[in-house]
Amino acid sequence: MGLIDQKLLPTAADVDGAAARLKGVAVRTPLINAPVLDERLGARVFLKAEILQRTGSFKFRGAYNRVSQIPADKRSAGVVAYSSGNHAQGVAAAAKLLGMRATIVMPNDAPKAKIARTRGYGAEVVLYDRAGGEDRVSIADRLVKEHGATMVPPFDDPMIIAGQGTIGIEIAEDLDRLGLKPDIVVVGVSGGGLAAGISLGIKSRAPAARLFTAEPEDFDDTLRSFLRGERVANDKATGTICDALMSNTPGEWTFPINKELIGQGISASDEEVGAAVRYAFMELKLVVEPGGAIGLAALLAGKLDNVVDIRGKTVVAILSGGNVDVEMFAKLIAG
Repeated sequence: MGLIDQKLLPTAADVDGAAARLKGVAVRTPLINAPVLDERLGARVFLKAEILQRTGSFKFRGAYNRVSQIPADKRSAGVVAYSSGNHAQGVAAAAKLLGMRATIVMPNDAPKAKIARTRGYGAEVVLYDRAGGEDRVSIADRLVKEHGATMVPPFDDPMIIAGQGTIGIEIAEDLDRLGLKPDIVVVGVSGGGLAAGISLGIKSRAPAARLFTAEPEDFDDTLRSFLRGERVANDKATGTICDALMSNTPGEWTFPINKELIGQGISASDEEVGAAVRYAFMELKLVVEPGGAIGLAALLAGKLDNVVDIRGKTVVAILSGGNVDVEMFAKLIAG
């Protein structure tokens, strides 16, 4: 695919439409404020707890918004998706709710809990070896042709982006009820669907808000793409505890939105992410997977200090998922 026609990109109106579609289906997750975190960072800090979303991550929102719009005459052929785990579960759960078959292509080194839960929603799981260079998109394309199914990509789709954007609407509305506006919003990014959606939802209601993407070190393709003004790729396919944040390059649909509405990013090391997972559990009593803790990790590590003064500001970070293997979680919280 070449350059995306700007007129085809999703808008705030598409996010509003997704919110209506998801009402009563997706969980309206809480926006949590913890005094201990406020004191540590010198700001009013809120955490959007997508760890409490259906399937344990934000991915259900975009998946349901996309799958629910498949025409009735195409539903019998089912859906195909590729994912390291959270999108897999989101698509599997959405398909089950809508009475559709789902086939999910997943890496064989994905967390066992994510593979098991995807199968638990009734999906067929096809494993591939990403470390060995197998291409998940090619595998998924083949399955689509074999079954006549509909592809549901993890992030690079207008309806997926719009579904994730409902998080931004909820953040703005919940803060408004407190008489607040978001000054700074930190969003974890891989392919960029969550960031693109949230930026549309937030900016339509709080245009002065500044958004930042957060990524693992050595997997900061979005940050480097911002600096270059064009999409660049990571050198590595694996090698971070943030298994949900290893997409190779920003999406064709997501990057134009993120470049325009965000345009700035930060990163955190695996050690800093592990510390954030531990902090969330010990201090906030929350279970967060490494990829879901990247925004919190960047805040706790002071990664914004050289970019913006957060003191006295209203700051939001997204806890995007809580699907972590027991063994990994035990290791991280032990320190």
